[in-house]
Amino acid sequence: MTPEEKAKYILDKMMEGDRFSQWLGIMIRHIAPGACIAEMKLRDEMLNGFHIAHGGICYALADSALAFASNSYGPKAVSVETSISHTRKVETGDTLRAETEELNRTHRFALCQVIIRNQRWETVAVFKGTVYYTGDSWE
Repeated sequence: MTPEEKAKYILDKMMEGDRFSQWLGIMIRHIAPGACIAEMKLRDEMLNGFHIAHGGICYALADSALAFASNSYGPKAVSVETSISHTRKVETGDTLRAETEELNRTHRFALCQVIIRNQRWETVAVFKGTVYYTGDSWE
């Protein structure tokens, strides 16, 4: 199995049981070792009292993209620290695209950045996450 095939296999296993990512409507546009591009469309039930996206929606998209990217090598990874900066409002009907970039990886930890953009290619949020490799494997 090639590294790309392994990443796809792991993604399929993760998505099968990931009810929250399914509810969000996340679609994976690209998966490779250490990388993920995930998209979703904002729905009315994802709005807050200001009639814009609840901050947790962008956070959840980025968190899922982080999980898929960091687990794509085979060893199981869990997040231990994350943060997000919201830079632009997101409204109903917007399509969000989260692109994960691995900044550093060791045998126990990885640091990733996820940039979330809308359909106009405007950055709406920047997410940073650190994951810990548990020692268990998806294989």
